[in-house]
Amino acid sequence: MFEYKHEYRIIITKLTDEDGGGWLVEVPELPGCMSDGATVPEVLESVNGAIDAWIETAREAGWQIPVPEKAA
Repeated sequence: MFEYKHEYRIIITKLTDEDGGGWLVEVPELPGCMSDGATVPEVLESVNGAIDAWIETAREAGWQIPVPEKAA
């Protein structure tokens, strides 16, 4: 079973067949952080990795990491 492990708000959108089908997940608080997949459980798992990578890159670049809205 896949589980979303972060506190950041996510938006899951069904993609049209013209866009390749499946699902898109975006993290509005982390600009450019998104992932896609064939199923909702798949995008929930993949967005965990996308968020982890975004935060790691931000730390390396010295960017401020936004506090999740839920925790603010």
